[in-house]
Amino acid sequence: MKAIAIIPARGGSKRIPKKNIQLLGEFPLIVHSILYAKENSDIIENIYVSTDDAEIKKIALQLGVKVIDRPLSISGDLEPTVSALKHALESIDSDVENVILLQPTNPFRPQNLLKETFQKYQKDNLDSLFTVSRNHQKLGKIINNKFQPFNYTIGQRSQDLDPLFFENGLLYISKASLIMKDIIISENAFPFEVNHIFAQIDIDTLEDLEYADIIYNKMNGKK
Repeated sequence: MKAIAIIPARGGSKRIPKKNIQLLGEFPLIVHSILYAKENSDIIENIYVSTDDAEIKKIALQLGVKVIDRPLSISGDLEPTVSALKHALESIDSDVENVILLQPTNPFRPQNLLKETFQKYQKDNLDSLFTVSRNHQKLGKIINNKFQPFNYTIGQRSQDLDPLFFENGLLYISKASLIMKDIIISENAFPFEVNHIFAQIDIDTLEDLEYADIIYNKMNGKK
């Protein structure tokens, strides 16, 4: 049971212009997710980049992956990711059972992550799976200029906190039939825990990109 990978990559970005083709190390940002998908060809049968941007399309084609031309009507800032996935599935002229979503803004993933998650997905006959990470921070809200703890009581030790988790965006696996119903994560989706420095990298600002570049250089022995 193989799957396809879809990498949604809009051309527009307010905080970082042309974010998906900004250099991270020696590669444009989107290339890191394309290469990760290509390294997992035993699971991923075809790789599709969904984009409205000519430069992103050119990069994807140069790397030998397929491109879905995304309409401008579903390429806006407020458009949910599932719209791009659904449009891609509607554009593919073959039956697809499983979809792996790789977001270019999460460029680094542990090497065996896809193998481990897809094995779980298959073994337990899941309809969807997504990656999460443990949050160890003391969180609260500010209401009427007063801080109200959310997940702890004042004075409580960090190591005694009840575990909270966040959706880290590293990868998602879902049935194509679910996506056609405008759903990526179902009510029964399995939260696959990943506690790794890569889970902290989600590029939305220039500071995020600079941090990712530091991690990349460290990974590759560069100063």
